[in-house]
Amino acid sequence: MKMIHNINRIPVWLVTIMLVLSAGCADLDETPDYINPASFYKTANDLKLGVNAIYDDLTMGSSDWFNLFYNQYVFECLIGYQVGWEKQPLQYNLGNVSPQDDVIEAYWGQCYRSIYRANAILASAEKIDDPANAELLARLKGEAYFLRAFYNYSLLSYFDNAPLTTSATVDLNNLPPNSGGTRALIDQIYADCNAAAAALPPSYASSDLGRATKWAAKAILMKAQLWDKEWADAKATAEDIINNSGLVLYTDFSHNFDTQHENLGERIFEGQVSAKANANEYSNHSAHFNPEDLPTDFGGAGWSWLSATQDFRGSYDDNDKRIAGTFVETYPTARTAKNSSGEYPIVKWSKNASYNLSRFGGIVDPNANPNNAAELIFGKAWSAKLTEIVPGGSWTATERNTIYLRLADVLLGYSEACTESNTGDPYLGINEVRSRAGLVNLSGLSQAQLRDAIVAERMHEFAFEQVLYPELRRKSTFGGTPDYLGDYIKHFATTYGVARAPKAKDYVLPIPLKETLGNPNVTQNQQWQ
Repeated sequence: MKMIHNINRIPVWLVTIMLVLSAGCADLDETPDYINPASFYKTANDLKLGVNAIYDDLTMGSSDWFNLFYNQYVFECLIGYQVGWEKQPLQYNLGNVSPQDDVIEAYWGQCYRSIYRANAILASAEKIDDPANAELLARLKGEAYFLRAFYNYSLLSYFDNAPLTTSATVDLNNLPPNSGGTRALIDQIYADCNAAAAALPPSYASSDLGRATKWAAKAILMKAQLWDKEWADAKATAEDIINNSGLVLYTDFSHNFDTQHENLGERIFEGQVSAKANANEYSNHSAHFNPEDLPTDFGGAGWSWLSATQDFRGSYDDNDKRIAGTFVETYPTARTAKNSSGEYPIVKWSKNASYNLSRFGGIVDPNANPNNAAELIFGKAWSAKLTEIVPGGSWTATERNTIYLRLADVLLGYSEACTESNTGDPYLGINEVRSRAGLVNLSGLSQAQLRDAIVAERMHEFAFEQVLYPELRRKSTFGGTPDYLGDYIKHFATTYGVARAPKAKDYVLPIPLKETLGNPNVTQNQQWQ
């Protein structure tokens, strides 16, 4: 069940307030022409509206075309398994990134907008006296702590030494510094996740499905502990989730991405989307991931910038049950003539289809016989996780939520923590993920081999979920061992003749130029100086 009415559909005037908050400006001496948040939040129910606004940047609630998830799938193109034929995706495939990049600037701004909103809510909550709703007030504070941790982790995923702020900016001459480095950010994530986990419920009634839970806070905590190489702590946190949450993997992998199982089961945290509930609450994923030649009356948009390479699709075991939930294997095409029945012919993916990285490379031959299945093949690997191909559909009439946290991430995190600490059963998590995929259990591997296997499993489990660049950069050392990110970049360049070699700048995004120019307390990272 959607929670659109509780999270995304908030009054326009409140969005305006929160935008003012996100700018970090102090109240002016003049009579204000907006409702002062310091005086508005009198009860827990008032505060709930403000908390709802912090969720907005998870989807397109703030009306940003370059929204948080869009920006992440541009960043993902740095690896080379996910490719695009123009604009930012193409430039990232080529390794062309700069501090002036619009997508980096948008992502940075969205994270800090939401962090400032959370800061303002937490400050306001301390002033509310509403004993009749004390339980609700405590939970809302827990949601704000979680969301601040979530957005700080979103910064940690791509940037080194992002500035830490825990209060609203009230003086533009006293902007937050990044002198505390990544250490300060991780420590704040720890504190916020622990505060959130103590305040949040393990689950919600149907009217509040989609809000952050205790287990979502624990999942972010585990991910931060893995980043921090606190293996014993990460193992304990993952173990807590596995043993006490009651969450289990769906038998059918595709249930993680459909509309029937939203906010349920192993789907720990997701952004709420529904064009039916609110025409402005669609996602632009289908516009960018739908097949290039999909008919418009099936939701085709004609942009279709993003897909995976034929080589990456071919890296899956033929018996991997995740294939159907990860890739579009068949679809109707408008690229050829209609068949003898007057219908769009159905094309099927094939490793033998012609393929290259150009816009139309890997799409069915326009001269293919629409009545001959042997000719109706394509080589691009389109995403089934993000596309919505339905008769009469439209790329603006999207209903699928945006997935951010899943139980499989916890299971693989548990195996990683066990592997790196040489404690526990390192096969427990990865073999549960592989079992659902219909693959044989692993055993008898060395530490290095199991480390490689966990990374490989993440690549196949989380393709198109825009988390793999952060995972590879977290586990890689430029010019060192292991260097998973460098290996993927080299493989991509060699396989498709791309003039690119790994460089230090591939392993971290630059702090945006506007930040370093506008905030004298922030220093650009060494790789980008």
